[in-house]
Amino acid sequence: MAGRAVVLGSGGVIGIAWETGVLAALAADGLDLREADLIVGTSAGAVVGAQLATGLHPEDLYARQLRPPVGEQAPKASPFAPFRIAWQLTRSKTIEEYGARMGRIALAARTPSEQERRAEVARWLGDEVREWPDRRLVITAVDAETGKAADFDAAGGVDLVDAVCASTAGPGTRPPATIGGRRYIDGGTRSPANVDLAAGYERIVVIAPFTRGGGVIPGVERQIAELGDQAKVALITPDAASWREARGRSLSGLLDPARRAPAARNGRSVRAAERVAAVWNA
Repeated sequence: MAGRAVVLGSGGVIGIAWETGVLAALAADGLDLREADLIVGTSAGAVVGAQLATGLHPEDLYARQLRPPVGEQAPKASPFAPFRIAWQLTRSKTIEEYGARMGRIALAARTPSEQERRAEVARWLGDEVREWPDRRLVITAVDAETGKAADFDAAGGVDLVDAVCASTAGPGTRPPATIGGRRYIDGGTRSPANVDLAAGYERIVVIAPFTRGGGVIPGVERQIAELGDQAKVALITPDAASWREARGRSLSGLLDPARRAPAARNGRSVRAAERVAAVWNA
């Protein structure tokens, strides 16, 4: 399958901002990733991917990320969450087992209602993003009971906002999304970016705030390597120091709207046009 694909990974609220900044910088250098034949969005990337596939200009999306948050607060995240995640990874023998373990945590957690969450996601997306775009868009999620991957697209008949709710349903902080009688959690539970869904495309740009895997979860670099030599891939990811500064010391920093603007500016400062052009325009 010839063509160009964009893969947008997980990263919380600040991941949305950072990815948007990167896209704005590339657009300013003449690289319009809205022209992709396929866009894959995972978690934060599901929000950005839906906006990009709909045709919204990265510069306009970047300007939104710079606005002061009004009435928004970061959801409460347990300081023990990273240890809980690591423990579940250690105990899991397959990706599906890990997904089901995290699903049980998500289903048992006290979170805002699904209605509240859906309204929040709709605000993130903007009024322009309500229907599946003509451009091929895949939104990733995980079944909270079986742990199996669930990839939503226009052909599946699932509401776009609901699909993004599922992909961004971080276990323990966001409510699992109900779709067709099933409950779904964050697509990042399976992989930080789900690069494997771009298999078959010749030119791929991966924008991923997180790249590391762990245990049964494959990292981004491993998934890129598994694409084989037929794919030209440009990977854009933040340097460790700037990402630590953007997110802060706790998990809740990833979800803090007050950190949105600095993260967007950090993404805008990334200079990746030459690497991306070598793939995009090949």
